[in-house]
Amino acid sequence: MDETKQPGTTKNAPRNWLARLFAPRLNQWFLPRLLLVALCAYGFFGYVCIPAVANGKSMEPTYLDGAVLFCWCPKAWFGTLERGDVVMVRMAGTKVMLLKRIVAFAGETVAFEQGKLVVDGKVLDEPYITTDCNWDLPPRSVPPGHVYVVGDNRTMPEKQHVFGKTARKRIVGSPLW
Repeated sequence: MDETKQPGTTKNAPRNWLARLFAPRLNQWFLPRLLLVALCAYGFFGYVCIPAVANGKSMEPTYLDGAVLFCWCPKAWFGTLERGDVVMVRMAGTKVMLLKRIVAFAGETVAFEQGKLVVDGKVLDEPYITTDCNWDLPPRSVPPGHVYVVGDNRTMPEKQHVFGKTARKRIVGSPLW
């Protein structure tokens, strides 16, 4: 038996998967595979699952300021949005989006009375609201093709919040968690 050759090894033994992942062989298929992976990542993270960072306290305690989120766009494309869903609303492209909760749909009337959300004359049960607020807003109608969105942190003064009716087509998707 040859002393330089150990049993169970061959000259052309496959490299382990970790070495292949971080140091792939540079052959004729390397560049096409790299371009395909880059295009798939660009499409997925640019149009299907958009990364975002929560900036602000309007959705606390549900989403904390600085939380990293992924906006799942197929929810807006194919899913039916429901009352209570948290959505990301496009303000200026997909670079600036608001994170808000849907509370009313087209044809409904929305008001805040002594801090309680009232939709079509009935107080809406909002288990995600953990503190009392003192908002008072007169009734307003949600026009066709729109939804009414508002943040969860109602302890902030209403003037510091961006909320109200928004066009349904401006909803990009919903956060994955």
